[in-house]
Amino acid sequence: MGECSESVASEKKLRLKASDGIVFEVEENVAMESETIKLIFLEDVVSREAPVPLPNVSGKILAKVLEFCKVRAELRPRSDFNEKIKDFKKDFAKDEDDATLIALLNAANYLNINDLLDLLCQKVADLIKDKSVEEVRQFFGIEGDFTPEEEEEIRKEHDWAFQ
Repeated sequence: MGECSESVASEKKLRLKASDGIVFEVEENVAMESETIKLIFLEDVVSREAPVPLPNVSGKILAKVLEFCKVRAELRPRSDFNEKIKDFKKDFAKDEDDATLIALLNAANYLNINDLLDLLCQKVADLIKDKSVEEVRQFFGIEGDFTPEEEEEIRKEHDWAFQ
């Protein structure tokens, strides 16, 4: 079983099950950084004893997301929260490859962790800001819907967008 963090024995724990079957035992306050997980428990969708299935998040990605959530939860009570979280976010996921960044972005969206989502959207935006349409398509794995002739027509009609 994957272990997200060491914790005080008195802290309530929840279990989260990634799409690849890896189960993480995490402090409740860390898991509750996710609005999706909060909602699951508010609506009594799953008991607190059973692992919460997260079919859209692999174990590798969930571990990274939980790292972010743990730091947020630990820093939240501090008076210097904004300064400390800003320092942490600056280095978070800076060495990840493009595919991992996209997977993290999708996980942050699925788990509804807005601060992480904002951070990752900015990182991805910075990566694609100077790329051509073709490079952006390749980055996101998007195949064009148009025939070459249709695409050429669109480019002629809206050439300002492709400059």
